[in-house]
Amino acid sequence: MQLDIYQVDAFSHHPFGGNPAAVCPLTEWLPDEQLQQIAAENNLSETAFFVPRGDFYELRWLTPQVEVDLCGHATLAAAWVLIHQLADAPQVLRFATRSGELRVTRNGDELAMDFPAKKPERCEPPHGMLSALGLETAEVFGTDDYIVLVENEAQVAALTPDFARLKGLPKRGIAVTAKSTRFDFVSRWFGPNVGVNEDPVTGSAHTSLAPFWAERLGKSQLSAEQGGQRKGQLRCELQGDRVIISGKAVLYMQGTIYL
Repeated sequence: MQLDIYQVDAFSHHPFGGNPAAVCPLTEWLPDEQLQQIAAENNLSETAFFVPRGDFYELRWLTPQVEVDLCGHATLAAAWVLIHQLADAPQVLRFATRSGELRVTRNGDELAMDFPAKKPERCEPPHGMLSALGLETAEVFGTDDYIVLVENEAQVAALTPDFARLKGLPKRGIAVTAKSTRFDFVSRWFGPNVGVNEDPVTGSAHTSLAPFWAERLGKSQLSAEQGGQRKGQLRCELQGDRVIISGKAVLYMQGTIYL
């Protein structure tokens, strides 16, 4: 069996920026074990697999270790492949996922993803989490991730987490964020629980970060940058209980998987 595979740098307008995702178009689903083996072999934070079903696509995302409920950058990458590499795609792409229906719309040279918004609530940090991040104190909020608010973007850039100590926390991952002078906010996301120590750009985390900062800044349209050594840029717009997350993407590599 031969499968096409694409590697796309999402949330970037140039190679080596943003967040790389592998995309594997399928005609029918392979066994779950085989999907996981492919994702592990790719060794990227996420591999997206999709299967056409009439006027929509079934879409799944796998890290090298587990299947996840939502992944923004791999959704962006999958939409980019459909638009630029495969047959004519509609203006609005519909995906059936574990997080419900997701839609991606072409908007010039950007792709806009329509995701459900999540409102973070203040919570107590788990014992040892802040010290594992190298922080003494910070405000902490929770959705499916912990949101850690620090004073400035220099603190975000300087983080050197102890990933072994962060593994096993009750939530999916940790987003450390601060107000920015160049963007509305910046962040970094750490997810050793799902086999990704640091994800360069996490679209799904912005389903929580966008409402969080929209409330604090009093605005519904936000610019954001995420990442440590490798960075990517996003635009977020809060629309009621939805977040529109927009960004660019670029093809880095394409090839064939032999099974």
